[in-house]
Amino acid sequence: MSVLTRDEAQTRAQLLDVHRYTVALDLTTGDETFESLTVIRFAARTGADTFVELKPAELRSVVLDGENLDPGTLDDNRLPLKNLTAGEHELRITASMRYSRTGEGMHRFTDPADGETYVYTQMFMDDVQRVFAAFDQPDLKAVFELSVTAPEGWTVLANGITEHLGEGRWTAAPTPLISTYLVAVAAGPWHSVRTEHRDLPFGIHCRRSLAPHLDADADEILDVTRACFDRYHEKFEEPYPFDSYDQAFVPEFNAGAMENPGLVTFRDDFVYRSAVTDTERQTRAMVIAHEMAHMWFGDLVTLRWWDDIWLNESFAEYMGYQTTAEATRFTDSWTEFGVVRKAWGYDADQRPSTHPVAPENVEDTASALLNFDGISYAKGASALRQLVTWLGEKDFLAGINTHFARHRFGNASLADFIDSLASTTERDVHAWADAWLRTTGVDTLTPAVTTEAGTCALTVEHTGSRPHRIAVGLYDHDLSDDEGRLALRERLDVDVPQSAPQPIGKPPALLLLNDGDLTYTKVRFDAASAEAVGTSLSRLPDPLTRTVVWNALRDAVRDGELAPGAYLETARVHLPRETDLALAQGVLAFASAQVADRYLTPEERPAALATLSSLCRDLIRRTEDGDHPGLRLIAVRHFIDVAAHPETLTAWLADGTVPGGPELDPDLRWRVLARLAVLGATDEAAILAELDRDPSANGREGAARCRAALPDEEAKRTAWSAMFDSDDLSNYLFTATAQGFWQPEQADLVRQYVPRFYEDAVTVAARRGPAIADAIGRWAFPAYAVDTENLTLGETCLRDADPTPSLRRKLADQLDDLARALRVREGATP
Repeated sequence: MSVLTRDEAQTRAQLLDVHRYTVALDLTTGDETFESLTVIRFAARTGADTFVELKPAELRSVVLDGENLDPGTLDDNRLPLKNLTAGEHELRITASMRYSRTGEGMHRFTDPADGETYVYTQMFMDDVQRVFAAFDQPDLKAVFELSVTAPEGWTVLANGITEHLGEGRWTAAPTPLISTYLVAVAAGPWHSVRTEHRDLPFGIHCRRSLAPHLDADADEILDVTRACFDRYHEKFEEPYPFDSYDQAFVPEFNAGAMENPGLVTFRDDFVYRSAVTDTERQTRAMVIAHEMAHMWFGDLVTLRWWDDIWLNESFAEYMGYQTTAEATRFTDSWTEFGVVRKAWGYDADQRPSTHPVAPENVEDTASALLNFDGISYAKGASALRQLVTWLGEKDFLAGINTHFARHRFGNASLADFIDSLASTTERDVHAWADAWLRTTGVDTLTPAVTTEAGTCALTVEHTGSRPHRIAVGLYDHDLSDDEGRLALRERLDVDVPQSAPQPIGKPPALLLLNDGDLTYTKVRFDAASAEAVGTSLSRLPDPLTRTVVWNALRDAVRDGELAPGAYLETARVHLPRETDLALAQGVLAFASAQVADRYLTPEERPAALATLSSLCRDLIRRTEDGDHPGLRLIAVRHFIDVAAHPETLTAWLADGTVPGGPELDPDLRWRVLARLAVLGATDEAAILAELDRDPSANGREGAARCRAALPDEEAKRTAWSAMFDSDDLSNYLFTATAQGFWQPEQADLVRQYVPRFYEDAVTVAARRGPAIADAIGRWAFPAYAVDTENLTLGETCLRDADPTPSLRRKLADQLDDLARALRVREGATP
């Protein structure tokens, strides 16, 4: 496929003014293809050649200003428009388009629970071309008028309010000016819950088999939606710019959600069919807030080109967490950000594939797609949080509102946004942007404490180039507490680089840089503080403070400065006392998936699993009173994942419950069965019986994961063939199969597949496209094989095999993580 370059987009934007798309889709023509009619009304500013994009199964006709053009001139995804004259034009294209099974374009899904079929669009980046013809770039905004013919009994949702005309025919209200990648359609026999808020229709929708679960959470979802909507109207002077607000939870969705104006699509994992923790509910609330922020950041004002992805994602990420904390019951959302999202950003920013938050050279759409990562989301949001700390929220919001007013329903760049901010403050925002948005890597802050005449002074040693405004927490032992509680003496505001050492009075037990997590940096401890962390971490009073400490320990392990076993010992001592769910989940996840599975040697792993198993048992015992169901669920999940022997899990599965609760709901049953498969303690008959018990889409994924995890040569051959020898697996079934395939316990069994991976991965990624390439690189990579042979094979693949851009980026990141794991095992620092 030809990818659009920035130069081509700039040339076309100078030539064309696109007014309106009239799109008619017929979804009644079979399971493989649908019909697409597109009429584009546009003007050329001068005479020239250009092109329109589409990826049809069959291009039937092309009519430009009443004259037939040859469909045979379609070259890959580009249809040339030759000798355009200056003035108004009408382009009419009819085509047959393919449904997708990989979440790209028009995805089609048949629910195994009841046989009902659903379709929805994901037009992001360049996938609108899989649905209708378009001048596909973000700065050629237009009005979109959609009509859809759907099977009887279906409901059609779109960016605007839809109307059923009878006989399966639906029309959607014309949109305001929006970009091609934001157009959305979702059609099927949806279960819907509808209401109104501020005279606007609101709706939430899911497939029918999930109806009871959506209904159970409808009040919570709508309450969060209304609260965020109201809070944004307090922050933003520009009112919500569209005619309705629908949220559709759709199957086999590749992203967490997509900010289509008026019709946000979410992965339907957010419709919880099994027990979840309050942190998972908080995550759903944050995603709702994130996507709603996009109605302004991205939809009302849209990036001009993909080098300004951060103008969409960093802002929505920051606003999502901040608004969740301000407007909902989930007031500790920044703790989850620090535990999960920030770690994502730190990891991405230390790999060779790192890039600035606002890169200057994004040459084409394929390169741009790679930048939807922990840097554009988590690092960018962290930078904005630091900007608000430095600038003040009042001036920050004033700059945002200036930006909306200047560019409403238009496009903007980094320079435009910085100019808007600069108009509202005396501070040098341009210098801040250069330091924070145009640079790469993670700074490190280390305290140096000097004492003279019984008084201490703090100097913050700074490795890196960015200015930071941080809080420094000074903590003393609470002498009235026998268990080592630490009490905050004082929290100081410090600017780094410092103009002079900061007096801090008497020596504290713990001196914590970046207390409150207001900047993006690694922090280290002085010797006294490191000792206090070892004895009293769990006795710090605030979860966000504990988050900063745990992240510092995590960074030290990854950097070879703290032994992995020492991290496990800290977890063993302090995690049983932890009360914050996000922290408990994050520490256990890192301890098991990274420390036990990768950073420790195979000989050391059994002892690590035993430590984690014991830790989880402690948490389970501690929560027997029923007062901490979320913490108990986390402990049960991780106990299942690290179990080295099947007896306890087999008993739980037979009884249908953990003694004292919880009962094994479908997700826990599949989790238990997957671990039993790894341990060789179940078989195909048990998997079939469980699938008969849970014939849902999640059940199919669970069965695929279990089958691939069986320690049997035939099971591995079958799973490998399903992933790499055919294109039958959907994106979700591919991922589930890949998740089951590689297991540290089965190293000898799967060793032969490590060299095969690189050859087969390159071939299938090229054949099946970016979504499957991402799944291959993320889930099918042999991460368990922490050895130089795997590293050498991967480096050879990158050098000689020409993997697609999506796969190349994933492999480069995986190989860098692999090299880091090898260094940690060897006790080396980067």
